[in-house]
Amino acid sequence: MMAKREESNQGKKKNGGFKKGSQKLKAKMLKSYYGNPMKDMKLIAITGTTGKVVVAHYIHEILKASGEQVAVLASDQPFKMGMLHKFLSDAWKAGANYVVVTVPAEALRDNVFYGIPVTVAAMTNFVTAGLKDMEPEEYLENEKTLFDMKPAIVVLNHDDLNYDTFAEFKGELETVTFGQSSMDVKILNSKLYNKGVEATLSISSEIVTVATFMTGETAVSYMACAAAIAKGLELKIEQIIEGIAEYDPES
Repeated sequence: MMAKREESNQGKKKNGGFKKGSQKLKAKMLKSYYGNPMKDMKLIAITGTTGKVVVAHYIHEILKASGEQVAVLASDQPFKMGMLHKFLSDAWKAGANYVVVTVPAEALRDNVFYGIPVTVAAMTNFVTAGLKDMEPEEYLENEKTLFDMKPAIVVLNHDDLNYDTFAEFKGELETVTFGQSSMDVKILNSKLYNKGVEATLSISSEIVTVATFMTGETAVSYMACAAAIAKGLELKIEQIIEGIAEYDPES
């Protein structure tokens, strides 16, 4: 019985390795087919258990306010490698120089982003209650895949209860944190309204007020995350304010 069990485990390892290898081969074929559009674009990858889509739209609007050509692929649902490469190709053909993509852990598990250079990797939070079909340890192992891709800039939530777990993630050029306990983008205070949220942030010691049509306390953290990404990209304060204000979740 033991021999059979060991043989079965070895088979699983071989199958897992085969799948990973086949994904890498597929990535190379897709890159060749679509002409490697990422050579002319910068990828902002946003992950986390909640808030990915909201932050992606904030960054989309901030970049537009900065005069950049930007495409966004924002969804909480997993997607296939072929879909990602086609999106990148379409974005390049449309003249985009930035692409903003939400990154479900399942996509990282399936190596969907293999071989694609990442300019910014941002993690909104790690809320275990938000996990569906994945254990916390598996989720974090998948997230590590993104941050192991050597992104130039890494953005992390300093207030997250699990911050110490993923504080090892570092950007090749810069690591930016956000939150009430952060010194990079610090949340000073906030006001909640029926139709939106206002927050005062300290961005590199400059006091800034941002406002959004999003409702609820979580919007404060999402605005701070977007501001931290923009800080890493060295975008202007007025563009951050304008971009966050422009996003209307009802439109």
